[in-house]
Amino acid sequence: MRAPRPVRPPRTPYPGLRRSRPGAAGSTALRMPAAGRGQADPGPPRQREPRQPRRLPPHSAASPAAARPAALALVILLSFASRFHRLAEPPHVCWDETHFGKMGSYYINRTFFFDVHPPLGKMLIGLAGYLSGYDGTFPFQKPGDRYEQHNYVGMRGFCAFLGSCLVPLVYLTVLELSKSLPAALLTAFLLIFDTGCITLSQYILLDPILMFFLMGAVLSMVKCNSCADRPFSASWWFWMSLTGVSLAGAMGVKFVGLFVVLLVGLNTMHDLWDLLGNLSLSLVMFGKHLLARVLCLILLPVALYTAVFAVHFTVLNKSGPGDGFFSSAFQSQLIGNNLHNISVPEHLAYGSVVTMKNLRMAGGYLHSHWHLYPEGVGARQQQVTAYLHKDLNNFWIIKKHDSDTDLSDPSIPVEFVRHGDIIRLEHKETSRNLHSHQHEAPLTRKHFQVTAYGINGTGDSNDFWRIEVVGRKAEKLIRVLRSQVRLTHVATGCILGSSGKILPKWGWEQLEVTCTPYLKETPNSLWNFEDHINPKLPNISLDVLKPSFAEILLESHMVMIQGNTALKPKDNEVTSKPWHWPINYQGLRFSGVNETDYRVYLLGNPVIWWLNLITIGLYLLITVFTAVALKRGVQLTSELKELSRVVLRGGGQIMLGWLLHYLPFFMMGRVLYFHHYFPAMLFSSMLTGITWDTLLKFFAGFWTPSATARKVYGAGFLALVLLIIYRKCSHCMSHGFTEVMYMQEG
Repeated sequence: MRAPRPVRPPRTPYPGLRRSRPGAAGSTALRMPAAGRGQADPGPPRQREPRQPRRLPPHSAASPAAARPAALALVILLSFASRFHRLAEPPHVCWDETHFGKMGSYYINRTFFFDVHPPLGKMLIGLAGYLSGYDGTFPFQKPGDRYEQHNYVGMRGFCAFLGSCLVPLVYLTVLELSKSLPAALLTAFLLIFDTGCITLSQYILLDPILMFFLMGAVLSMVKCNSCADRPFSASWWFWMSLTGVSLAGAMGVKFVGLFVVLLVGLNTMHDLWDLLGNLSLSLVMFGKHLLARVLCLILLPVALYTAVFAVHFTVLNKSGPGDGFFSSAFQSQLIGNNLHNISVPEHLAYGSVVTMKNLRMAGGYLHSHWHLYPEGVGARQQQVTAYLHKDLNNFWIIKKHDSDTDLSDPSIPVEFVRHGDIIRLEHKETSRNLHSHQHEAPLTRKHFQVTAYGINGTGDSNDFWRIEVVGRKAEKLIRVLRSQVRLTHVATGCILGSSGKILPKWGWEQLEVTCTPYLKETPNSLWNFEDHINPKLPNISLDVLKPSFAEILLESHMVMIQGNTALKPKDNEVTSKPWHWPINYQGLRFSGVNETDYRVYLLGNPVIWWLNLITIGLYLLITVFTAVALKRGVQLTSELKELSRVVLRGGGQIMLGWLLHYLPFFMMGRVLYFHHYFPAMLFSSMLTGITWDTLLKFFAGFWTPSATARKVYGAGFLALVLLIIYRKCSHCMSHGFTEVMYMQEG
């Protein structure tokens, strides 16, 4: 009789796949025989010990709680050390510091300006400068200007601080999604050692501020999802409210913050859909969930976002370079503006010197100058454009169409201009009349060209215009600022308007003015009289024209949106296309042209960026493989189920974030730069950390015993870290260099 064989302990390779065989008893699984094991001799059936649940190897188990604070401290230390190293260099203006540093100065001086981005980022830069002792007197005229004795380090330090905080935020987000300390550390190392992230965090720019609020929103969203099993608890309310605050911050810095709003919105819709399908949840409780999200994720962000603009308009109460982008009524409340607290004649009269402002958002003043239209662009006569700034070439004299009498003579009685009158508009500086004819407009081909024509006010019948007030009857007087007027060309019947299109360099990149034969009434074809000079008339105060906050808020957004779409590249400016960004094709010169200059160049660590790009494709393959396996009914062990959850749920959220922050740029018509990709780069780095941690765990599980599995996993993790920190001349790329420094380090 054969002696009974001892029962072998269960093997502990990484959990594999099991698939039930049709007709097999119980949960018997089809397995490959273990290597080195012979076939068992036939004998009487013996009872097998119940199989113990398979566990992750020690290296892949949930990280001990004691190790996490130390790891977080290491991440914070490395992040701050890399961002604050040589922060003051170079001691001159670099790239867009010329814009955002200048705007910080405007806040300190309370001077109104216009920018295509919402105001929060510039406000914070100005506040940082003010608190650090900067007095707002440096002009920030062009890149390369030396700061000399001006205190600029405070503003750079603020941006570097938020850029340093990005790494811990990303680390905590990945840790929450994957519950894996190695995955979180790997992601943190990707950002700590990326030259592009370091460079972008060290200068006075909006990008580190935007990405700080963006990652704050993502981390808060993930933390709130983790509290789903205890709704309406203090932590649940805290993280949901913090999500709303971060969304307001992201939108308040740049409009691309809308992308993270979409990410949080889609996550919220998914959660609410799941709650609606939970039959154990009453409709009353579902309504509470819905109201809580409306309160924290809609009303709270909107209130904070609106408050940012309220502070913006309160602080910037002095006239500045941005006045001309806004309506006359808005300008009248700016201290120092020629419309602020002044009195002007109320009604228009012949002989008055006026400026006319187009009523479209960001519409300019009717303007002319001595330059002629070039050959091949309509008639070669004097250009008429719409100009966004105050200028002496914006002034016109209102004259009768059939008289050249000098109306400035005090002995001549005042005669008011009335609705329906036919007038001439003579350009004050060049003494030529506003003129139109049936030549094509420069850009809008179906419209007629508008020129300035004649000599000393003498022209022809194409200089005659009928002035009409919207909503008025004949013989009514025309009011300054209040009346919306339309100028109809008598000879052709077309209407004077501004298309909003930007003229080429021969037109000084001002806005096109045309005469449209289409009689549809739009703001493009409506004007108001702003400046009004006539010493014969009594003056009235303009205080009654002060707009409401809601009107100012709407107008500012329309002007910003229009300004964004009109952004075009400057001469010799390096721009890029979205497909260039993930492959690190071309960077941005921040500083330095000559060999003796201190040079700073924005470019990512090529190893990190290509690893991120490869991982995106790898993640898609893993997702497809996992989805097919689940669809085919393959049974997964508990450990593989957990890894699948991390890949599909956690990785899926990150992948969606990458898509939302990258794909919309393919549809944008404005000028684009390399730095626009960095928010998406944060998501691709997080995806890299999660994906490679999952792969290492999977492959390490095929090795036994567990000590070998730990070594395999550790070797793979170490290889990735060493690959990441390999940076040829990355010190120079991150912190700048001169030719001599580069040769010494080489």
